Amino acid sequence: MRFLVLLLLGGWSALVMADAEQELQGVFDQHWAWFLENHPRQATFRGDRSGNDRWPDMSLQAIEQRYQQRGEFLQQLEKIDSNDLSDESRLNRRLLQRTLESKRKRYELGMVFMDLKMRQGPHNEFRILGSTPFENMGDYELWLARMEALPQYLTQYTALLDEGIARQRVQANTVVTRILKQIETVLAAAPGEHPYYQPFLDMPGFVPSDEAAQMRARATTLITDELNPAYREFQRYLSETYLPASREQAGVGSLPGGKTIYEFLARDFTTTAKTPGQIHEIGKQEVARILSEMQQVIEQTGFDGDLQAFNEFLRTDPQFYYDTPEALFEAYLATSKRLDPELVKLFGKLPRMPYGLRAIPAAMAPDTTTAYYQRPAANGTRAGYYYVNLYQPEVRPKYEIEALSVHEAVPGHHLQLALEQEIENMPAFRTVSSVTAFVEGWGLYSESLGYQMGLYQDPYSRYGQLTYDMWRAVRLVVDTGMHYMGWTRQQAIDYFMANAGKSEADIVNEIDRYIEWPGQALAYKIGQLKILELRSEAEQALGEGFDIRSFHDNLLGAGSIPLDALEERMDKWLAGQLAAASQ
Repeated sequence: MRFLVLLLLGGWSALVMADAEQELQGVFDQHWAWFLENHPRQATFRGDRSGNDRWPDMSLQAIEQRYQQRGEFLQQLEKIDSNDLSDESRLNRRLLQRTLESKRKRYELGMVFMDLKMRQGPHNEFRILGSTPFENMGDYELWLARMEALPQYLTQYTALLDEGIARQRVQANTVVTRILKQIETVLAAAPGEHPYYQPFLDMPGFVPSDEAAQMRARATTLITDELNPAYREFQRYLSETYLPASREQAGVGSLPGGKTIYEFLARDFTTTAKTPGQIHEIGKQEVARILSEMQQVIEQTGFDGDLQAFNEFLRTDPQFYYDTPEALFEAYLATSKRLDPELVKLFGKLPRMPYGLRAIPAAMAPDTTTAYYQRPAANGTRAGYYYVNLYQPEVRPKYEIEALSVHEAVPGHHLQLALEQEIENMPAFRTVSSVTAFVEGWGLYSESLGYQMGLYQDPYSRYGQLTYDMWRAVRLVVDTGMHYMGWTRQQAIDYFMANAGKSEADIVNEIDRYIEWPGQALAYKIGQLKILELRSEAEQALGEGFDIRSFHDNLLGAGSIPLDALEERMDKWLAGQLAAASQ
């Protein structure tokens, strides 16, 4: 009888779990359909053509509606008992909740009304061309429709920024000034050289010549009669209305309630409970540690002088730089080719998706950092791409190329994100909601793996790796300094210059990036330190039984997750390893 009761209870429990799993999947499906409808750019990035004819609706009404709809999805999730879900489903539910709560909080704090950045904003939406397919006639028609929709999009953004002025939620004037220069570059281009015209320059053979000519004529007319006038109006608005209202202080903490904003961002980007003050102190400790290692490398080179003198030597000596963008690009390409064969030493599972190397578009390059990565399309129609900045090659050191390539390509971003897209049964929303502390923490951690891959063979390359580690340590100090402690832009630049061997041009670009995107820069070093901590614990516990390939495969096996969830996952893996070793 007891057995029968247990059997019945077990069957009932299984049914309850199955119902909860099905209900959760239903919420995931509803949310994803809603997401694609409301975020057409993200649809494009995924290889989904459904939104390739439009931009997101940035009207105040639409933004308010999205806030309410996220709340409704949260209510649906809260009705599902997590005790009735599998471990995997509980994690996925937790991650969607976190994403929705974060977006709603950003709206409540007024951050959506100051969302204007140099690298991503309404003024340079042409960057989406790197993810837009042109494989049939329909793709060209979709792009023309998207071009037609741009003036309304810019008008909506103007109203959004106006609301930001009214709410005292404005971007820094340094950022606005640089954006105005970017717009001027776009407007200076002839119609046939315009960023939005690029798809029509070299059209494939499947487009009949007469139709190609018609499309080119339509694109030229759109640029001349609609896009450029809309750009000029947006430029006028930024110059005459928004710039005078923008904040003079670098930090978001200077705005009313600004420190509360930054406290939230510090928690959100790092996925920890660390305060800005705690993060500031961690940064200073890391700066001191890395400075000590740098001094040791300087001694190995035989250089006669202190750290500042050595950094100045690196910044100014022509031997450390390429003369042309072409030579710099070839160096990046050669380094990337050296990385792939070494991966089997460190990973049991490698991604199927390849990656390529591209130059950052010229219109964006002067105001963009050294490099960035674009993940593959989720449907497999586009590889990942490692974008490098070729603007002013004379300020982009040779000795940083290895560390940068490891971070952005493999085993850094490409390997991690491509593997993530291969995880079976992962809800679609997770492919567009990466956790910055995990993704960038992994990228920074990967730089140290270069030693095990045969890189950093000369002291200058080793110094380059330490420079990149220092770069992320300095971020903790200057980001919290500007946004929470009242530092000026110049104070942040001076601190960076004193402690890192990067070029002044790169440093200024970096500081301005931190100004426009408060808190994001904290994620790199905080994430790296957590991964290093987890690895150290495993190495100490397992001794000679520690398997680096197993450690990495498990670390990456759930995709990008918050640091607390990562710690839980790796603790379970370590317990399993210890149990197996004891048998």
